[in-house]
This record gives sequence, structure tokens and C-alpha cells, in this order.
Amino acid sequence: MQKSAPLITPVLIAGCTIVMVSFAIRASFGVFQIPIAEEFNWPRAEFSLAIAIQNLAWGIGQPIFGALAEKLGDRRAIVLGALFYAAGLVLSSFAVSPAAHQLYEVLVGFGIAGTGFGVILAVVGRASTDANRSMSLAIATAAGSAGQVFGAPVAEWLLGFLSWQSVFLVFAATILAVLVMLPLMRSPEPAGRAELEDSMGAILGRAFRDPSYTLIFLGFFSCGYQLAFVTAHFPALVTEMCGPIQPGGLLHGMGITTTSALGAMAISVIGLANIGGTLIAGWLGNRYSRKYLLAGIYTARTFIAAAFILTPITPGTVLLFSVAMGSLWLATVPLTSGLVAHLYGLRYMGTLYGIVFFSHQLGSFLGVWLGGRLYDVTGDYTLVWWVGVGVGAFSAIVHLPIRERRALAA
Repeated sequence: MQKSAPLITPVLIAGCTIVMVSFAIRASFGVFQIPIAEEFNWPRAEFSLAIAIQNLAWGIGQPIFGALAEKLGDRRAIVLGALFYAAGLVLSSFAVSPAAHQLYEVLVGFGIAGTGFGVILAVVGRASTDANRSMSLAIATAAGSAGQVFGAPVAEWLLGFLSWQSVFLVFAATILAVLVMLPLMRSPEPAGRAELEDSMGAILGRAFRDPSYTLIFLGFFSCGYQLAFVTAHFPALVTEMCGPIQPGGLLHGMGITTTSALGAMAISVIGLANIGGTLIAGWLGNRYSRKYLLAGIYTARTFIAAAFILTPITPGTVLLFSVAMGSLWLATVPLTSGLVAHLYGLRYMGTLYGIVFFSHQLGSFLGVWLGGRLYDVTGDYTLVWWVGVGVGAFSAIVHLPIRERRALAA
């Protein structure tokens, strides 16, 4: 009989802190779209491609860092990730060409992989009891949303008195400072005896032969597309396509006087709404079918995105969209990671989830790059937004045939 254990542990606290800072920085990159493009007179697609490459590198790095954590230790993988992250930010601060930005964002992407969900959720999942696991994963995921709450507004505030280059340097120092939490990240027993007897190759082979793993991989694509597109382009979309903020209104009284400030605030509101949404998703994941919950989330995202683009874009609709989409924003993460752990065990969860997350980041790459590319071609974001609506509907459908039974050894 498994001994009762508290939900809040030092591992969970440390993991939440690392994820929160990592995601605060990541969520701020959309704020730099216009300042960097205007300084160098670049087309929107140039910095968009840099962010897209960052997301792709994050996806490539995720299974690599998951495997490193499982072979060399979680804390070593996190330190390496933070070093990559800081190096990419410092080098980006000196970049004056699109190619340099795009190259250095590879380092940032690898840094996010080492300090983000793939490594942290695996540690948190192993440190949790069966009864607490879904909620622990949700709390760690919600910490990423908490970072998003203040990441974009802090970047916008810093840009008020610092150059974007100096802000990048501040962020580099911040991600290194978070390493003070590492002593709390004590690696728990990675798995039970039966799972330890399986090699990584055996577990991977079992997953690759299971159609359900393929469906999870395909379904996570649209999550990446939607989230990365909104994070990278929504501040600019709001700045350019939203109606004016009326003097004397609530937003104006809060100091939100420009659509640029509203765009940064929208990212913050999305993150704030997702704290509650993710925690609810984690609670539901312990009680109901994860695949149906995921299908429902993607269906709701599809209708919300379609409704937003079909109505006039005003400060009010921006905030309504931010709350509605935010409540579903990272709610897929504890459900998807929990489903992977349920089907294939905890021993190689970091690697298996990392591979699934690569699909998420392929979607991220396409969402960010296509957003900038189609903006330059069409002059707005409408067409690329509808692509996101379509891929969201696709994900809702492909989750339905998943079989939520653990795959047996061949």
C-alpha cells in the first residue's frame, strides 16, 4: 500500500519556479516583434522566422534533454539548459542581421527544452504519488502560465527605459539566477521494478508500434501551432488590427492607453486565465477520460478562435478572447503528459513526452513562421488565423480513437 504523501513538495516548488521563469522569458518574445523589425527595417517574416526556429529547436531539444535527464541526472540537464538559454539571449542581444538572430534562437530553443516542461514534468511526475500525479502535473504546468502573466508586461515595461538588447541581457541573468532552486530538485526513484527492467529501446519500440501514441503525437501539433502563433503574433495583431482604446474607460484608467500595451496585457490575461484552466484540467484528468477531455479542449478552442476572427476586433473582444482561450491554453499539457505516463510508465516519461512534444513544436514553427510570412503577403493575420482554426478541429478528431489502456510488451 502506497504511503500517503503531501501534494506540495520541495520538488514541486522548485520545478514550478524554474518553469515559471523559463516561460516568462519565452512568452515575451512577441513583444519584441515590432521594436526589432523597426530598428533594422526588416519584414515581419524575419524575426518571426527566428522565433519559429526557436520553437523548432525547442522541439528537437526536448527528447534530447529528456534522455539526458534520465541518463545523467535531472539537475545536470537543467543546468545545461539554463546555460544554453543565457548564451542564446546574450548572443541575440548583439545580433544585427536576420541570420544571426535565427542562428542564436537555436540556443534559446535548446535552453527552453532544458528548463521547460519535458524535464520538469518528468521529475514532478516521478516525485508524485499516483493520487497526486495529475494535480502535480497541472500545478507545474500552471506555473508556466504564471510566468506568462508577467513575462510580456515586464518586457513591455523594461522596453520603456531599456533597449531591447539590454532587456535580453537582463533575461539572461534571470534564467541563470533561477538555478539557486536546484538543490530542491532531488531526483526520486524513477520507476518501479518492472519498469526498470525495460530498456529505453524496448519502451520506445512499444510506443512507436502503438497507434495511440501516433495519434497523441499528431494531436499535439495544433496545440503548438495555436499557442506559438498567438504568443508571437497576437501582440502585433492587437496593435495593428484592434479598434482604439477609448479615453476615460476602464482600460485607460488602468494605464492601458495604447493597443501595443493592450497586446502585451492580452498575453498576460491568457496566462492568468490558464492558471485556473490548467488546475481544473488536472483535477478532471484524475476522474475522467483524458482523450475526451483533450478532444473537448480542442473543439472549444476551434469555436473560440473562429468567433474572434468573425467579429470586429475591439479591446473588449481581445480581452474576452484572452480569457476564453487562456482557460484552455496549457490545459492540454497535464492531460497529454499524464496520458503518456499512464500508457507507457514513468521510467522514460521525459523521452516519450519529449518526442510527442516535438510534434507540438513542429506546429509552433509553422504557426510562427507562417504568421509572419502570410502577414507580409496579405497585410494582416486573417488567413493564418483560419489555418489555426482548421488544425484545431483536426486535433479534436484524432484524439477520439486513442485507446487508454497501457500498451503490453511484445
